[in-house]
Amino acid sequence: MYRSAALAALERRAWAPRFWHPITAASALAEGHAQAFVLLGLPLLLSRTAAGPQAFLNRCPHRAVPLLEPQSEPRACRRLVCPYHGWTYNLDGQLQAAAREGQFELPFSRADWPLERLACRELAGLLWVAIGAEPLPLEQQLDLVLAEAGPLLQQPRRLLARERLELRCNWKLAHDNTLDDYHVAIAHPTTLHREQGPVRHYRHAFSRHGTLLATPWPGGGEFLTFGLAPWTHLLLWPDGRLALIAFPPIDPGRCALEVWLLAPPAWRQPAEAWLAELLGFLEEDRKLVEAAQVGYGNPEPFVAACFAPVGSGAEFVPGPPHRLERRILQQQQLYRQVLGAALEALSPPEPPGAARSPSPG
Repeated sequence: MYRSAALAALERRAWAPRFWHPITAASALAEGHAQAFVLLGLPLLLSRTAAGPQAFLNRCPHRAVPLLEPQSEPRACRRLVCPYHGWTYNLDGQLQAAAREGQFELPFSRADWPLERLACRELAGLLWVAIGAEPLPLEQQLDLVLAEAGPLLQQPRRLLARERLELRCNWKLAHDNTLDDYHVAIAHPTTLHREQGPVRHYRHAFSRHGTLLATPWPGGGEFLTFGLAPWTHLLLWPDGRLALIAFPPIDPGRCALEVWLLAPPAWRQPAEAWLAELLGFLEEDRKLVEAAQVGYGNPEPFVAACFAPVGSGAEFVPGPPHRLERRILQQQQLYRQVLGAALEALSPPEPPGAARSPSPG
């Protein structure tokens, strides 16, 4: 589950395309601007026109060269020009001109060569992109957020800061840890625990695709922490602030840690202090999840034979789940459902009359 390259490849084919992925803050991309990103190795290009946000694969249909290089800020532009052969596109992804287009070896029509479009939506102040052909409806993916956050989602926000780090662990360990309400008081006594307060005041809510931990906020209202598929977390404060934490995979033993900070336009506090506060408890979590990645690994056979107690198995068997780990169980159940369906679709049909072997569990 935490080291298999074959499973990681299946997750990229069946788990990631099932869901929508937040790419940037909606307010960060103004009309007439474009910005390039990379998601799970896919080059993406976002633009905004009068019709709304647009998303494309960031590769020219002629020879697959990116039209824009990824940058931290969007750029104002009226057209997108491929640096290789000069094919020129508008921000709607339509080809406007190709260099020496009267000299192609085959009949050529601009209408046949648009940019490869991806589904793009604006919701909850974020821009979401689907990389699969048939993603879950975005409102279903965010059903718990829409039901619980209510008016908070309607507030305008601006992007204050964005940070990307690397964790030496499988993404599932990092995602599960951020859903783990059992460890907060123990592992984060002076950081996150102070923000969330006593365990006796925890309130949980669940939907098929999401989970919520709500805790009283000293200024009134509740501090909301949502866990969402595929590996995303949204933190909402009653004062209108929003933080996004995500763990997109890099390879079976590594994932990224992405942190975005958004706040209402009137927010005047320095983003540096807020970012440092979040990175403080995330650094405490980094040590735990990277240690778990090592601990979950199976010892080499020779080492196991030499050092494992007589009569013991070398493979680690996790202990029982606690009631404060129910958010982990919910996400793991969803993972099993989606990956199970994918595996069933990949399995060859059994020949007629074949005997079924008993299920191991």
